[in-house]
Amino acid sequence: MQKAVDHFTAEIASIRTGRAVPSLVEDIVCPAYGGQQRLKVKELAGITLSDAQTLVITPWDNSIIGDIRKGILEANVGLTPILESALIRVPVPPLTGERREEYIKLVKSKLEECKISIRNARQDKQKDIKQAFDDKTITEDEKFRFEKELQELTDGYAKTAEEMAGKKEDQISMV
Repeated sequence: MQKAVDHFTAEIASIRTGRAVPSLVEDIVCPAYGGQQRLKVKELAGITLSDAQTLVITPWDNSIIGDIRKGILEANVGLTPILESALIRVPVPPLTGERREEYIKLVKSKLEECKISIRNARQDKQKDIKQAFDDKTITEDEKFRFEKELQELTDGYAKTAEEMAGKKEDQISMV
């Protein structure tokens, strides 16, 4: 269940909110050093903010600056990097109302995927509890207690994911 929430957190971190945040580009994979290696932007450069709408990417090796720019363009995330001598500026355009709605729908679909993963984990544990009861390794009282605790745990993880989704939707909705 924790893995499902962690995955959900990573998934929604890369969804644009109209503000510049390093997570928009840090996991984009770029073909570096003549295409011999495929590395993430965060492994190739430092990512900072110059203002609320602009990311600044400073490569640790200036010979790969073009590779990073190309990788961001090919990722098709709606960002256009601009080369400036030894760094790359990435202006983050404001979101349109239509785009905001699309991103909110995306957050909701990712939330549903997370909840499904949580429920699948619960179902696996319920099978284990039932099997232990059938094998007579736990009593009926223990079975009901374990099932209740499992449901409380499931509800807690689902609530955490819903709260995270709500915060992300609020960030996307802010104008």
